[in-house]
Amino acid sequence: MLGIITETNNRLCYSVEECAALSSISKAMLRKEIKAGRLKVKRAGRRVLILKSDFMNYLNKGENENEK
Repeated sequence: MLGIITETNNRLCYSVEECAALSSISKAMLRKEIKAGRLKVKRAGRRVLILKSDFMNYLNKGENENEK
């Protein structure tokens, strides 16, 4: 799954909808994670943008918690 994001392009950020499509995590779940502060976002006006590095860190955190 992580390979898709790194190989897709050199974009710096994604919308919630794009992250949902790339990761198979629902938009609602991503919004919950944003509201809880577990997924960092940047705002550009009304747009919610997720930095590629923040999304990768979020996905990697989930993997690390599953290993415990």
